[in-house]
Amino acid sequence: MQNVVLIIHLILSVSLIGIVLLQRSEGGGLGIGGGGGGNNGGGRPKAAPLAKVTWIIAVAFLITSITLTIIAAQNSVGSSVTDDFTAPESDSLELPKSLEGNLLPPSAADEPALPPKAE
Repeated sequence: MQNVVLIIHLILSVSLIGIVLLQRSEGGGLGIGGGGGGNNGGGRPKAAPLAKVTWIIAVAFLITSITLTIIAAQNSVGSSVTDDFTAPESDSLELPKSLEGNLLPPSAADEPALPPKAE
């Protein structure tokens, strides 16, 4: 079910992009320009058929988005990201033979390592 809705969602998204790119620019982007445009009534001009199709596809896109969100939420009920982590089999880690013993650099006379003296 989720795959079917996802494929429909992808088709809608590509067609929405295509339809928006096909539409004629009406100017007035960000409130700049626009002018009268031959509209004597002073209101908005009649919506073009392509604009109605854009609205239909946009609403269908939103519906599939919400549907996918609901499906994903239902699939994740009772699960957590930390469920995939497993505890180590043994509590102690074994060091390789080369790292066993004293890990400090050797001192001159096998004396304990001390911080340098301030002069």
